[in-house]
Amino acid sequence: MRFAAGRLILHRDTHHGRIAFVHPGRVISDDERGLLIWVARDSVIAVETTLDGLFPRDLSFVDWMTTEKAPRIAGWKGPGVLRFFPPGANHSVWFFRDDQGDFTNWYVNLEEAAVRWDDGDVAGIDVIDQDLDIVATPDRAWRWKDEDDFAERLASPEHYWVPDEAAVWAEGRRVIESIEAGAFPFDGTWTDFRPDPSWPVPAELPTGWDRPVVARS
Repeated sequence: MRFAAGRLILHRDTHHGRIAFVHPGRVISDDERGLLIWVARDSVIAVETTLDGLFPRDLSFVDWMTTEKAPRIAGWKGPGVLRFFPPGANHSVWFFRDDQGDFTNWYVNLEEAAVRWDDGDVAGIDVIDQDLDIVATPDRAWRWKDEDDFAERLASPEHYWVPDEAAVWAEGRRVIESIEAGAFPFDGTWTDFRPDPSWPVPAELPTGWDRPVVARS
């Protein structure tokens, strides 16, 4: 399954079959290199919160997992961001920008590989964020991010969705090798991207945005 350039699809982060966030992204390209989408500033999004509006970082992990939650409609307030999903890879690469639209850094999100779905009027990808991340600057310097969150969650395997800690670290180290080598996509590709100014910013999520999470084999 490939998505046509220009199509608006949904990037959904999922945990234990629940939807943690939904971000609409416009397809820039979808080919043998992978899927590239653009999430525009002020796009409508859905994000899971507690019933009184708290986010995961507002609580301990155990408290978060044992508290009733529901999706809340909000907006993507940061600068627009490109997100690249290499085929079959357990990570995505986000191209962060400043308010002027200039590239600032890569953000590697370690996650279970995206699973695609297409219901006709609405389509998207479901991933499972594994929390550990990597930040890399244009000079290919890098650092791990969110190690403490990863460790806290691993200490509660009855609630966590990551079954293999070693595999996550190993995936991160493979990506770091590509960063240090300046290999694609860390070779400057897409760092000068500018979105088409005629593209509308999504103002509402399409019907079906909360369809059941894709089962994984």
